[in-house]
Amino acid sequence: MIGNFFSKSRKNFYLPGQEIKLDKSFSFSRYSCESDPLAMCKNRMIFAMLMFLLVFSVIALRLFFVCLSGYGSVKETIVADNDSFYALPENPIKRADILDRNGTIIATSLPTVNLYAVPSKIINPKKAAQKLAAILPDIRYEDILEKLNRKSSFVYIKRNLSPSQQYQINYLGIPGLDFENGEKRIYPHKNLFAQLIGTTNIDNLGISGMEKEFDKRLRESDIPLKLTIDVGLQDTIRRGLAEGIEKFNALGGVAILMDVNSAEVISMISLPDYDPNRMYNVSDRALFNFATKGLYEPGSVLKVFNAALGLEKGNVKLTDRFDATKPIKLRYNTIKDYRGENRWLDLQEILIYSSNIGSAQIALKIGQEKQREFLSSLGLFDPISNFEVTEKAAPILPRRWGEATTATVAYGYGVSVTPLHVITAFSSIVNGGIYKAPTLLADNNQRETHRVVSENTSKKMRKLLRGVVVEGSGKRANVLGYEVAGKTGTANKLVNGKYIDKKVMSTFLGTFPASNPKYALLVMLDEPKATKETWGFVTSGWNAVPTGGKIITAIAPQLNLKANYDLDELRKNRIIEASFER
Repeated sequence: MIGNFFSKSRKNFYLPGQEIKLDKSFSFSRYSCESDPLAMCKNRMIFAMLMFLLVFSVIALRLFFVCLSGYGSVKETIVADNDSFYALPENPIKRADILDRNGTIIATSLPTVNLYAVPSKIINPKKAAQKLAAILPDIRYEDILEKLNRKSSFVYIKRNLSPSQQYQINYLGIPGLDFENGEKRIYPHKNLFAQLIGTTNIDNLGISGMEKEFDKRLRESDIPLKLTIDVGLQDTIRRGLAEGIEKFNALGGVAILMDVNSAEVISMISLPDYDPNRMYNVSDRALFNFATKGLYEPGSVLKVFNAALGLEKGNVKLTDRFDATKPIKLRYNTIKDYRGENRWLDLQEILIYSSNIGSAQIALKIGQEKQREFLSSLGLFDPISNFEVTEKAAPILPRRWGEATTATVAYGYGVSVTPLHVITAFSSIVNGGIYKAPTLLADNNQRETHRVVSENTSKKMRKLLRGVVVEGSGKRANVLGYEVAGKTGTANKLVNGKYIDKKVMSTFLGTFPASNPKYALLVMLDEPKATKETWGFVTSGWNAVPTGGKIITAIAPQLNLKANYDLDELRKNRIIEASFER
């Protein structure tokens, strides 16, 4: 077109040093290439510049569009509400959080990356293994080399890399190494909920505790799982229990705080424990949740249920008296009192002095059928199957339930249950007489509920248990202003078929405030040792009771309980060193 234009114009075209007349045979491109190299270069440069300008314009527009719209390789989730409609990047985390009753995170997942290799693409496995071992000091060179020499198309080198490790490995630029997105379960409070929450495996699947019990729920829903547990109270109670274990040199211990009216578990601790973020060299005992799986004979705390049975069935009145002047001789054994009073005792005194003789007489008077029926209604014969942890134990019951069993069960031997069984049954006695299955889930109303004793019996029991703390073996838990009521229990451990005197499980079971119970606390110490302070005794009044008293003192303000001081009570409850029976 340009050539034709010049040919039609019939004008002279002047070049430096010569004159050329254009005709029809003139070709502009030919002229440019052959007659003027400078013009040829200029045309090519203009064309190239136009192409670069076009390409960069397209790229700039594309980047502008991506920045404004967020469109790219990240998947989007459309979120709509009444006032807006917008897009958010898809959440890479697949496992839902676990929260306490106040919304505090107990367990969460964080995005991470895993390093894997395609061995067939590794050109120099030895050199690659050396470089990786320098960046990953926790993995041996030999182990990395073995993986890189495998005849497979995929092998993990290390999961959950740190950002620094990922950067350094990426910088190596070794073909055959690549990364995949993943997630890592994190427990911000470390040991605080160890056995209760449990943990996940390397694939982020639940393998213990609530992580296992709700594994499918946590993987398939992004809605957090909200619990009844309180982080603040859990921390306070754990510190109090740990101090008691250390002070009395116990092998371990359990503490459970329960709302007596809803049967919600507010705190549950089993020591020793472990940090689920660092699962290295964890002992079997630390992994064991004694609160829900540990079976033991509770000792004299079962006298609470024996007394309630007597009152509820009408066979025993508060004024009835029982002969505790001499042991009870049965066919195969003799029942004695530990530091007995050697006199006739009423029901209040049987509990205050923790009389085995008096408790056995009540049970024998009522009979084994009513005893078994009553204990079964308290849930002491069945596993708490719907409780929301994987690790649960079923009670161990006697094969034969004869006269001796009826008598020994009355004061805490012959039936082995978990601490959770004990505090759940206790709550139903003091809360007005209603049994509710325990729970760890907030707003869980779909649970078994039934009456076990009348309101009248429950009121009488609260007064009797208050007397144990004011005048009996529970004195060291008598936290002024909070009306603590409860019962102590010390049971010898059965070792190789024999009960050992100095190896005991000591328990304090309390509720507060006694006039209108809101909470129940169980404290159990496993094999506490005698000290100078305990005058050589290992019974619960000397160890589990003061431990429980200190815990109640610490948590009552956290529970928003206002102290109610009574001047007469202050005068009566001076610091008194008294005997502490079982």
